[in-house]
Amino acid sequence: MPTILSPGNEIGYDVAVAVLTAAAVLALLRFWDEIAKRGVFDQKVNRKLVHISVGLVFMLFWPLFSDASWAPYLAAFVPGINAVRMILVGAGILKNDAMVKAMSRHGDYRELLKGPLYYACIITTSTAVFWRASPIAVAAICNLCAGDGVADIVGRRFGAVKLPYNKMKSYAGTMSMAIAGFLSSVVYAFTDNDFRNNHTCALQYLYYYSIFGLCDYSWRTIAGLLVVSLTASVVESLPISTELDDNLTAPLSSMLVGGFIF
Repeated sequence: MPTILSPGNEIGYDVAVAVLTAAAVLALLRFWDEIAKRGVFDQKVNRKLVHISVGLVFMLFWPLFSDASWAPYLAAFVPGINAVRMILVGAGILKNDAMVKAMSRHGDYRELLKGPLYYACIITTSTAVFWRASPIAVAAICNLCAGDGVADIVGRRFGAVKLPYNKMKSYAGTMSMAIAGFLSSVVYAFTDNDFRNNHTCALQYLYYYSIFGLCDYSWRTIAGLLVVSLTASVVESLPISTELDDNLTAPLSSMLVGGFIF
């Protein structure tokens, strides 16, 4: 009897992987909700730990999907579910105090309709439009999650020296964003050609997606990812990012610059 994992049943397989991915992400969110409820971390730190972990954990499941044309849309359905949750809770239709405490700055449920919703929508769009073979998707999500998240934590702790053009931002936060965004992008994106194709390659490290043969990049791409992360960190440091939302400005600048480079 055919099953969802039977050869040739790609749609059933991808649906199963999407369900698995959604279960893992929702379990992670539930975990952070409980951590916030118990007051293990300061609310601001807890919010940034959610910010850093959710998108990066979501990307860990990308290689499990097939190469079918519908795969990116099924994958994007996962953060899409979270976006719907943000709308329902942020609009007051559903009540979830733990979720509000874990993701808001000041404990106001309406805040979920701003930064947290932008976060979920950016990851959904990056997944559906660029998908796993493009360094643009990886760069946008990594600069949003690891870059912006680490910048906030480091900036609050070590950001005594502020930027001359934005007293809300610090040198420590901006530099840590560039470093964290770049390193996480490299960890997710790069491949060792020697492992995959028996070609000589300057890179002698096996990065995450290379295990699954999804990407094939060069030192030029490393330089490109560095430029994207530096640009995102500079944009995030500007006053306009404070006025709008760095959950929008950082990943959108990553997509724009990445589009020119890649």
